[in-house]
Amino acid sequence: MRFDPAGRLVAVGGVGVSGRAAALALARLGADVIAVDARDGAEQRATAAELSAAGVRVRLGDATVLPDRVDLVVTSPGWRPDQPLLTAALRSGVEVIGEVELAWRLRPPGAAPWLAITGTNGKTTTTRMAAAMLGAAGRRVVAAGNVGTPLVDAVLTEPAPEVVVAELSSFQLHWSVSLACAAGALLNLAQDHLDWHGSFAAYTADKLKIWAGGLALGNRDDPEVAARLADVAGRTVAVTLGRPREGELGVEDGYLVDRAFAEAALLARVEDVRPSGPHHLANALAAAGLARSRGVEADAVARGLAGLRLEPHRGDVVATVDGVAYVDDSKATNPHAATASITAHTRVVWIVGGLLKGADLTPAVRAAADRLAGAVVVGVDRGAVLEALTRHAPQVPVVEVARTDTGAMDEAVTSAARLATPGTTVLLAPAAASMDMFRDYAERGEAFVAAVVALAARRR
Repeated sequence: MRFDPAGRLVAVGGVGVSGRAAALALARLGADVIAVDARDGAEQRATAAELSAAGVRVRLGDATVLPDRVDLVVTSPGWRPDQPLLTAALRSGVEVIGEVELAWRLRPPGAAPWLAITGTNGKTTTTRMAAAMLGAAGRRVVAAGNVGTPLVDAVLTEPAPEVVVAELSSFQLHWSVSLACAAGALLNLAQDHLDWHGSFAAYTADKLKIWAGGLALGNRDDPEVAARLADVAGRTVAVTLGRPREGELGVEDGYLVDRAFAEAALLARVEDVRPSGPHHLANALAAAGLARSRGVEADAVARGLAGLRLEPHRGDVVATVDGVAYVDDSKATNPHAATASITAHTRVVWIVGGLLKGADLTPAVRAAADRLAGAVVVGVDRGAVLEALTRHAPQVPVVEVARTDTGAMDEAVTSAARLATPGTTVLLAPAAASMDMFRDYAERGEAFVAAVVALAARRR
């Protein structure tokens, strides 16, 4: 039976994108809603005014006290499990869910199936690819979740979508308890957000919720994913960059090939997958697997990839200056993503560092060492980066940028240019979050682009 929030007193934690959407949806459906947020800036006040006009009570500047008589809490994905209001709710027996779980419960009868995507890296790219393939097949599709559009908006919109492609982070999955998607893709598993989850085991357990209830799709080239895919009781589909076996999608003679939903269907040419690189090819195979699970024809897979335009800061070539390519992969916010980015290039000067979030950079440095022509280390956690480079890539020349204001990127690019020679790539793949110096990874990428443009102007 569909969840009915009418008459319930619900606290919504956080008034960001998902919190705002949850509060408005609940108020429209007759709930008594109080939204709380620890922040009290201009952005929060503007949202508070909108929520108040919709009948939501708002409390800014204090998000620690559980409101009286609340019988449900819908939390922001950014709130840690040890956040005081959440722990108070759980101690009192009040259920805590996230906006994703709320959206799942609010689905109308006959609602569109969800194709869900998670992983340490590649979620947004794969989500966009899958949505493009479904769209090319004429399906009315919405991409939602961590990709930007809140899922509560996606399930309550009119006209209703035929398919929902849901990008789900580990934070969102943590608070999901009844989610059962038609198909779920786990792209990869590596250490990330350990400061939030507490351990890799806890992080992994949340990621595995993507496989609850439906087709389980996973990357067999990733040992962590492959080991867990082997334990799934229901139907599984694997993707691989090698030749696919029966029940898999893979690569053969320069083509993406489906042997899971057909005997041997050619889906698209490898050279048509953009951005290029092994990790993006794996993303395309996962997206194709999800699309094919809903009956999308092979030619629609190819058309979807051909027409796809991805968001910036995901391996974009900004410019080539004096024979050196400058590549912006600011979205590589953890070591696993940075490793994938580096291995897409032959010789690299690596701009690395930021907020490591408890992650160990050692495996990334070991994997990258033979490709590194130099490294420029930035950010608040640069001490840990310098130590990893000294221990595991001692032959690599390193420049430390000690300043931590936003102007550090200009110095980093200038230093990288001095280390680079024609034929190498200066790669921004920080392996770390950006909030030590920038608002987000996009602002960091924009700073890199601006610094490269300025460098090119000076070299003319």
